[in-house]
Amino acid sequence: MFRLAHPQFLYLLLIIPLLVLLFVYAKQRNKKALSTFGDLSLVMRLLPDFSVSRQVLKFIIWSVAWMLIVIGMADPQTGSKLEKIKRKGVDMVFALDVSNSMMAQDITPNRLERAKQAITHLLGKLENDRVGLVIFAGKSYIQMPLTTDYSATRLFLSNINPGMLPVQGTAIGDAIETSASAFGNTKQSKAIVIITDGENHEDNAMEAARSAAGKGIRVFTIGIGLPEGAPIPVYSGNTQIGYKKDASGITVITRINEPMLEDIAKAGNGIFTRANNSQSGVQEVFDQINKLEKAEYNEAFFSDYEDRFQFFILAALILILGEVLIADRKGRLAGKIKLFNNKSTQKP
Repeated sequence: MFRLAHPQFLYLLLIIPLLVLLFVYAKQRNKKALSTFGDLSLVMRLLPDFSVSRQVLKFIIWSVAWMLIVIGMADPQTGSKLEKIKRKGVDMVFALDVSNSMMAQDITPNRLERAKQAITHLLGKLENDRVGLVIFAGKSYIQMPLTTDYSATRLFLSNINPGMLPVQGTAIGDAIETSASAFGNTKQSKAIVIITDGENHEDNAMEAARSAAGKGIRVFTIGIGLPEGAPIPVYSGNTQIGYKKDASGITVITRINEPMLEDIAKAGNGIFTRANNSQSGVQEVFDQINKLEKAEYNEAFFSDYEDRFQFFILAALILILGEVLIADRKGRLAGKIKLFNNKSTQKP
């Protein structure tokens, strides 16, 4: 692959046509000035060492040298060669609950932000493991496919909010199925980390966990919230205007469902931990995932581009040096060389 690092410098090539016009104009002026002394052919005979061709050649050399300098300033680069690098690691997908109940503030600043912090903390412990992101509420979606780009993962993670999914609820089973599909046919050890308050109202999450375990995928659960629970804030824009109420006008209290999260983890051959205000709950999960067998896989990378400007600058310098060595006037030897015989043929 080829590219120019600074293509804007190519505009300097527009100087060459201008220089050509100026050179032609100067030559015409010189001819006109010499013609004032008499017939131009006779005047040129009085200047045997004068060489128009050498001046044209020197001008061409300077023009080509300038073109090479400009191309060098644009910095041609080659590279972008696809390389395969072997790595060893585990594939894991974080399934993050973004339902409205995750905005409860029994854990500061709220459950969702605490869940993001837990994932970020776990990312800091990973090395060569591929991670993906799934978000879920009433439905689940792959937010980011498997990657080793942890910076991109953090960027995607920072933008997650409950407004991203129009269908509310907590479909943990659907999230497990979506997470399992994100692995594809990889041979690595696989793990799903469900981070939620556990208020599952949509499906049979334990059946989905057992199905994933049957495919060799371990399911871990991290519970976000406190047993006593908290009300669900209601916002208008960025301003909290109250708390969610049921049909009877009673404030809804959302509580973590630890027994169900434990059952899901057990069905998925994983473990359950709980995050609270003092711990993120990821250390035990990380220790278990770190024990999984790390399989080798190939990952594609693009090599860095390499600068090639030095070749153009070197060529320009060689041309300039050659131009300096070319004299403006004919030498004695050149004056004796005649390619054509100008003597007219006389009839006998």
